[in-house]
Amino acid sequence: MTSISDDEFGRLLTDFEHTADHLETRDAYGTAVELPHMAKWAAGEHDDLEWLHGWCVTLRAHVTAGRSVRRARIVSEPLSDYQRWSYSIALPMVDAGEDIRWVPRCRLSSIAIPGNDFYLFDDRLVVFLHYAGNGLATAKTISTDPHDIELCRTAFEAVWSRAIPHREYQPV
Repeated sequence: MTSISDDEFGRLLTDFEHTADHLETRDAYGTAVELPHMAKWAAGEHDDLEWLHGWCVTLRAHVTAGRSVRRARIVSEPLSDYQRWSYSIALPMVDAGEDIRWVPRCRLSSIAIPGNDFYLFDDRLVVFLHYAGNGLATAKTISTDPHDIELCRTAFEAVWSRAIPHREYQPV
């Protein structure tokens, strides 16, 4: 596996041909972009979500071009503060065309899941997302190994088949 930069990853998020499938397995993350907005939410302050605008524009462009963006979030219940916040900001992305689904961790006991979150692009390339214990991103690695791709494709589809669409999921 080869490390990639944030810029290279950003290019992959816009340049795929057909599908981008994202599996999230952690109960908390801590990206530099998100932390200030989550802090506002925790303090009960209003967030206009303008910081999501660029991603929503990208999602609309994907939908217009016939591309699919799916995100499956594996969550422990009751939800962590991070996931409650994440749920509270998901609707603009769903409205822009990202199919976000939630699956309680207890539904997945018999599913083999890779050790890291990932994006699978066009069933031909996988980007593994690596995090520190506190949820901060530490690295991104890329693989075109057929075994990695098959593991991620199979895991994603198994999780997806048990996941609940965002508009139907009721946070616990």
